Amino acid sequence: MQKSLLKEIILEQEKDRQAVDLGIKRTTLDFVSKQIPLPHAVVISGIRRCGKSTLLNQTINSFYGKGVYYLNFEDERLVDFEVADFNSLYEVFLELYGERKVFFFDEIQNVAQWEVFVRRMQNKGHKFFITGSNASLLSKELGTKLTGRCVSIELYPFSFMEYLLFKGYEMQKNALSYTTERASIKKHFSGYLRHGGMPEYLKYSDSTLLKRVYEDILYRDIVARYDIKQVKALRELGLYLLSNIGALFSYNNLTKILGVGSMNTIKSYADFLENSFLVSLVNRFSYSLKQQFVANKKIYCIDNGLAESIAFQFSKNKGKFLENLVFLELKRRHPEIYYYKTANSLEVDFLTKNGKKDISLVQVADNLDNEKTRQREIDALTYAMDELKLKKALILTEDTEEEIKLKGKAILVQPIYKWLLE
Repeated sequence: MQKSLLKEIILEQEKDRQAVDLGIKRTTLDFVSKQIPLPHAVVISGIRRCGKSTLLNQTINSFYGKGVYYLNFEDERLVDFEVADFNSLYEVFLELYGERKVFFFDEIQNVAQWEVFVRRMQNKGHKFFITGSNASLLSKELGTKLTGRCVSIELYPFSFMEYLLFKGYEMQKNALSYTTERASIKKHFSGYLRHGGMPEYLKYSDSTLLKRVYEDILYRDIVARYDIKQVKALRELGLYLLSNIGALFSYNNLTKILGVGSMNTIKSYADFLENSFLVSLVNRFSYSLKQQFVANKKIYCIDNGLAESIAFQFSKNKGKFLENLVFLELKRRHPEIYYYKTANSLEVDFLTKNGKKDISLVQVADNLDNEKTRQREIDALTYAMDELKLKKALILTEDTEEEIKLKGKAILVQPIYKWLLE
């Protein structure tokens, strides 16, 4: 690439970066700050528009000031940038700013073999902060040239605590103990449940922003990158998955529903959607990996607002939105999440696993007012607790709080908004 063009892009982007609104402090920034003394590259991944660029800016402003090199590869003028152009880029950085030790690269997956340059410069003592919107590409590259030399962080849309900060609500000590404060938190929770946590959408309240994220994922991140021929099938699959959060599916059934000839095609398309962070496909828990792979999977979406803007009617699917919200918070807190099915085919929404022995069960329900619903949720948990030899489990509801004790077992029932703030 022409060095004159690179210089123009760098100066323009730096001017824009310094003028951008930093927004609320992301909780992930605390974890990022702990990686600064390490020589490892810090790789931040997540869905488009969830705040990765803002997190980079917060890192620069909080810990480095102006003493870094910065480039966002989403700029359309960099569409032909190749790995060989990194030398020219580095020369331009040196000409503009002199020797600096830290690089910040946004949406790096747009450049094939970027990790070769990063590895070479790491060997010379340089530090890297990198973002990307494709889990597969990043993991493939990190697993070759940067094995053991990077720290991976997944950034999500706003948590409920971040949502409250964004809305200008500051949690007081023991706020949940006061009726007025609790009422205010519950009101905000209703908004968060429906609208999710995508920062730009919450700022402008324009659902077309979410639809644009969805279209960019389909066409820029998947169709263009993987040269997809059956675009209609991809669109229909994306709509189907977002319209069925919390539901079970099999690739075989999806192939029949969408009328696509090959099950492998549908599986590949589903993988592309998951690697773009739009959806998560959750396995049934089993100690047998083979059983995990062949059993039906459950579908969840990265953001409630995104699901509603593309596919859902909130009022008709409130229970599914509650379940999706719980899944997203569990994903923040636990490395492994499954659903569980008992020997007598009762289903528990979530089983979380931290290591071999730390297993927890979580059930989600609108409420437990209906006796039939209440008994179904309790039965599923008690059977699962027996099979897994657990003494405790959790039911999360919209606004119910109690403790259920059954023959040496305890089931805590807790409002989701309260659990989210723990």
